[in-house]
Order: sequence, then C-alpha cells, then structure tokens
Amino acid sequence: MKKLFALTLIGTVFISCTSTNKDEVAKSITKESLKEHIEVLASDDYMGRATGTEGEQMTVDYLVEQFKAMGATSGVEDGSYVQAFPLLGQKTMNHTMSVRRVSNNRQLSDFTFFEDFVAWPANQSEGVDIQNAELVYVGYGIQAPEENWDDFKGMDVKGKIIVIKNNDPEYDPNLFGGNARLFYGRYTYKYEKAKEMGALGAIIIHTTPTAGYGWNVVSNGWSRERFYVKGDEGADMGATEMNGWLTYEASEALFNHAGLNVDDMLEAADSPDFEPVPLANVRLSVKVDAEYRDISAKNVIAKIEGSDAELKDEYLVLTAHHDHLGITNPIDGDDINNGASDNAAGVSAVLNLMKAYKSVQGDLKRSVLAVVVGAEEVGLLGSQYWGQNPTVHPGKVTGNINLDGMNVYGETSDLVIVGYGRNSLADLVVEVAEERGRTVKPDANPEQGIFYRSDHFNMAKVGIPAIFPNPGEEFVNKSEGYAETVDSVSAANYHSVNDEINEYWDLSGAAKDTQLFFEVGYRALNSDQLQKWKAGDEFEATRLKMLDEIK
Repeated sequence: MKKLFALTLIGTVFISCTSTNKDEVAKSITKESLKEHIEVLASDDYMGRATGTEGEQMTVDYLVEQFKAMGATSGVEDGSYVQAFPLLGQKTMNHTMSVRRVSNNRQLSDFTFFEDFVAWPANQSEGVDIQNAELVYVGYGIQAPEENWDDFKGMDVKGKIIVIKNNDPEYDPNLFGGNARLFYGRYTYKYEKAKEMGALGAIIIHTTPTAGYGWNVVSNGWSRERFYVKGDEGADMGATEMNGWLTYEASEALFNHAGLNVDDMLEAADSPDFEPVPLANVRLSVKVDAEYRDISAKNVIAKIEGSDAELKDEYLVLTAHHDHLGITNPIDGDDINNGASDNAAGVSAVLNLMKAYKSVQGDLKRSVLAVVVGAEEVGLLGSQYWGQNPTVHPGKVTGNINLDGMNVYGETSDLVIVGYGRNSLADLVVEVAEERGRTVKPDANPEQGIFYRSDHFNMAKVGIPAIFPNPGEEFVNKSEGYAETVDSVSAANYHSVNDEINEYWDLSGAAKDTQLFFEVGYRALNSDQLQKWKAGDEFEATRLKMLDEIK
C-alpha cells in the first residue's frame, strides 16, 4: 500500500508539474515577444514582403532562421524548410464580346470590356477565341447532394457557355446556411464546377445584392493582373476556356435577346426544382488575348514532433501568411506597404506558438506543423498549393488554426471565430474561452463569406477542420468609444502604406488571444479523437473521404 501511495503521489506531482509547466510556458507569450518579430517583418528593410521579390526572400530567410533557433525541424523532405511553387501572372487585352441571333446571324449586342463585362482565359492559354457558342442558364450552378440540390439536372453543358446566378439560395434558413454565404455561393466554386462539367465557358451575372459589392469591385479586381499556381488550371480536353462576369444590365439585354426576362430567371433559381434554361435564340462570341510572366513564391514549413508513438504522425496545422503588398505608388512620400497587422502580427503569433509548443514537446501526443504561406494577397495561392501538394496527408491533420491579423489594439473580453459552430475545433475555443471568462462570438456578417477569404479555406477544402479567429470588440480598460476609433483606424490602414505599428497599438490583446490559442491547440494535440466537422457541414464529406484514404 505504501508503494502504491508513493507511485500515486509521484504521478500526481508529475501531472501537476506538467500542467504548471504548460501554463507557465503560455505566459511566455507576451506583447514584447510578439512585437519583436512584428518590428522586424514590418520594417522598411523588408520592402512590404511582396510575392516574388527580395522582400519575400528576406522574410523566408528570417522564418527559417527563427524555426531553426527554437529547435523546430524542417517540415519538407529536403530539410530546407521551404516549399517553393511557381506562379503565373496573367494580363489580358483585346477584349470583345458580342451576341448574335441564331436564325439570321444578326449581331444584336456588342458588350464593352470593363463597363459591361470582364473575361479571361481559364486554362492559362495565350488567348480565347470562342465563336457562336451556345448558352445555358444554370441558376446558381450548384450541385449539393447534402442539400438535395442539383441545378444541372443531367443537362450536358460540354462545349457550351453556362450563365450563372451569383451567391447561393438564401430564401430558406434551413438551406445553405440561410443568409450565410457558403462555398457554393463563391465565384471560385462556380468556375470550378463549370470546369468539372466540361463547360466551354462560365459567366456569372453580377448584381450588388448577390455579390455584396458593386460592379466597380469586379471590374477593377478582374481587369488587373491575375495570379495562378502555374499549371493549376490545366489545359486538358474539356477544361473551361473562359471565365467572366457580366453586369446586370448586360445580362438583361442578353436574356431579352433570348426571349427571357432576367428577373424571372434569377427568381426561378430559388427552387430545388429549377431546371437549366437554354438561351436557344442567341449565340455568344468572346475574344480575349493574354500574356504571362513567371513568378516564384515560397511557403515556409516547420515541425515539432509529438511524443506518442502512435499519434505523432498526426498533426495540428498552424497557418499564417507572410506576404503583403510590397511597394506601390507613394502616399505622402511613403511607398512601402509594411503589413504590420496584415500579417506580420499573425506570423509572429505562429512563431510564438511554435516556440511555446517546443517547450512542452514531451507532453504533446501529436505533432505541430507551422505552414507559413506565401502569395495569400494574390489569391490564397500558397495555401492552395499546400492543399494540392500537402507535406502530410490531410487525413492525418486534426485541425487548422489560421492566424491572419491579430488583435493589436488591446485586451478584449470577447473573441470572434469565423467558423463558429462548424467543427469541434471551434467548440474547443468556446470551451477554453469560457474557462477564462471570455465570450466567443460568430462572424457578425456571414453573408460576406469571410470563411472563404483566408488560408484556412484551402485547408477546409481538403477536409481539415479549420477556424479563423478574429479580434473581439469589447475592450477592457479602454475609454468609451475606443472600439469605434480603432475600427476606423484599422479600416483606414488596411492594405495601405499606413499598416504600421502606431500609437493605438496595444499587443496585450494579441498576447491574451495567442495564449488562448496555445491552450486550444494543446488540447487538440492531446485529444483522444481527431477534430471533426459537424454533421451536414459542406466539408464533412471531404473529411470522411480523406480519413478513408489513410485507413
């Protein structure tokens, strides 16, 4: 009995020491330790960290140096810590789009680039020259078995241009998340679906209500240089040749020429019984030329191996993007977009988390993988590349915490989780926050589809339960109206040369949040079960598929 008591006492002391050590390690994440990396990465010396520039290489070198110094090992096979990937920059010119009547080949409308439409080659070709293509309106262009929804209804759209309503159905709170925009409502899904169905082209009808922004956002965004992972679009037979957008007014004219009413068609899409509608009386011709340039981009990947023989080949993935906008036109003599908040702060949080996990490595059952991605600002391309070329199988990843922008303005009693309620990892955040007297809130504007606009989305696309923490707004020990003040400051600084450390910065909030994420990750790393999507979530099926692949 004395021996048993002694062993029990030793075990109790060991557990207590482990817990105390973990809590003490979490406290080592401070506003000073966060600021140290931010000051380096957001300095003018790094020239705004634009993709494919000297500033990016300096950033990569710094990250590799930091991971080596803390004792994290390389997360890529060659030991370099670097996953390089090729990008293409695409510029288009000589854009034309016209509508003709089938019966007599009479030209009915000439649409003007930028004012009426934008279009580009979808398969990285040097140009598009489509003549007299058939058109089919496919409603939202969604196939969602879990919602018992199929807008194609067996329609063969190979060799045809499909015309698509933007967004996803919002008329029923029990379908597609109600007014929350799911991936089905994103333009990326619609273009991917067009390729999958073998369509010749895909055109999305723009309206401000269905997009959430005006035509100027579309025309400005898609008329500039676009970036792709090289070879990703593919030039295989049946691949979509052209993607584009069409204004509501141009769409109205197009449908009128086909003897249809655009408003009736948009309304008809809000039914699971919708069937595709051929625009039988008209044909569309599109011509666009393109030129390309090669760019090299880099992800930095580091690992802290777990201690459990059976679970150490499973991972928690931490992501943050290291790139920003680089050097642009000067404003008051300043031309460097330093990207302090976006996203030197998130990168610093990941570095701090990895150092903390290294300190308790012996207590971790699973391994931690830091994937600090590049090319986020040009289309989430670094995380896309990792998702398509993962360094560990997605079925072996328990979850992803994506840190893109931190709370740099002070401690808050609340925290926002984009992805709230969608998976068990989000539930862990709620659990830890409640223990600390904090409140976790969902995204206040789900209709904007923010879940699909940062790097965690590409993790979710390969089935990994992912969350995207956002700063809270209920500031502690700040003056009345402080939240509104920092909201305006943050909005003014976003994607500008003013994203620098300023007089409003107070990293005590970022420190508290990062400490919370450390505990969430610790529990996920040591949980008996892998994290999972909630039943019926749009990414659940992919998760189950990935888990089946590793059995």
